[in-house]
Amino acid sequence: MNVLDQMAPIGLDDMKAVRLMNRVDQKYMASASQLEALLSRIADRYYVQHIEGNPLAPYRTLYFDTDGLDMYTMHHNQRLTRQKLRVRTYRSTDTTYFEIKNKDNKKKTRKVRIPIDVSRFDDCLAVPEVAAFVDTNTPYPVASLHPCLENRFERITLVDKGMSERVTIDRGITFCNRATGRNADIGRLLVIEVKHEVGAPASDIERALHELHVLPRRMSKYCIGTALTDPAAKYNRFKPKLLYISKINRP
Repeated sequence: MNVLDQMAPIGLDDMKAVRLMNRVDQKYMASASQLEALLSRIADRYYVQHIEGNPLAPYRTLYFDTDGLDMYTMHHNQRLTRQKLRVRTYRSTDTTYFEIKNKDNKKKTRKVRIPIDVSRFDDCLAVPEVAAFVDTNTPYPVASLHPCLENRFERITLVDKGMSERVTIDRGITFCNRATGRNADIGRLLVIEVKHEVGAPASDIERALHELHVLPRRMSKYCIGTALTDPAAKYNRFKPKLLYISKINRP
């Protein structure tokens, strides 16, 4: 991608300087065909993260839920306080974590995680440290959980040159449902997340998204992937997003 090659690189160690302690997150969905136009508008004002010289970082994630899809259903039913459980591998380095994402009734997200060996990706719940972590941080007995949905994607990570904003752009998103055996590919979709301090004015990338007529839209990969691959999952509330994604993903 020519624009990415022209952007100033930044390494993982330098990215640690971007500490957003009181942050707001805003998500957008866009067409992959808009990526070049978006990056061209902001290329001189943002760094792009490189890992081993590559600006594209491949991710692999596996989500866990109960037989009744309790965590998925809480999100669908707009429960403010909810959790998601997952194991994620950063495939560029094989760094792997078991993670718990907590959403509270003030709509703030807090993530806690522990490192595990990449070889335990598929059977991570059998790792004693993971089982204890789940027992301490969730109301779900480990025996009630099973792998539900796997997804893969590539991530571009940007940071503004003032080191006050972080942006992730996910593309090439695919799903594999471990319970139903069904797959889904929404590779023409971009999921963009902008993270900056509460109260900060509109940023360069937010203005560029506005110019491209890309509006804020919340999107959970776990929920959308489940709705696309599990016919038994309730999905009424996600219908507008599914229709929008279908329109973007149409050849």
